[in-house]
Amino acid sequence: MNRSDKAIKIGTILDNLYAKTPIPLEHSSAYTLLVAVMLSAQTTDKKVNQVTPALFKLANTPEKMAAIDVNTIQNLIKEIGLAPTKAKNIKKMAQQIIDAGGLSADWEFLESLAGVGHKTASVVMSQWYGYPAFPVDTHIHRLAARWGLSKAKNVEMTERDLKKLWPDSLWNKRHLQLIFFGREHCPARNHNLEECVICSWAGLRKYFKNK
Repeated sequence: MNRSDKAIKIGTILDNLYAKTPIPLEHSSAYTLLVAVMLSAQTTDKKVNQVTPALFKLANTPEKMAAIDVNTIQNLIKEIGLAPTKAKNIKKMAQQIIDAGGLSADWEFLESLAGVGHKTASVVMSQWYGYPAFPVDTHIHRLAARWGLSKAKNVEMTERDLKKLWPDSLWNKRHLQLIFFGREHCPARNHNLEECVICSWAGLRKYFKNK
């Protein structure tokens, strides 16, 4: 089965499993979504959702965030990975947004912010502003390789491969569906590929040998 046929069948399965694709990170604005996504790097969404209520109660706008010191931010997010670096980036990012006159739906601007890479910018552009984007995280990168949808060595190349398999009208929900499936049905380790609703027929043989 070629990649295109696999993508169609996988899409049908994902649509049946996840008809609705809520954003797993709690937020109330483009800014709070941006901060939450930035915080989620190398940390679970669950952990981010545990620390952001207190952070956003104190500062849910760039102006409020810029007004508090880095140590206060770090103390509020200390339970997540890379907290010292993320606290500094949050503080700097807030001031950058203020200096620019506010947050805007602009790829170049978002990717220029402290602590914000292409994947974070893609999530905000797709899930808040509604622009077609296909953010690829480690879950999606792993599944694409496991199912033979991409041979890419990095997430950027995987993103390009996956964008070719589905129309841009589906990108925003498909990336969330893949994340949900990876977390709930297709973990990296101790996974029975033979019993998986997708791996059982789409998985590459080499992954069965190394399961």
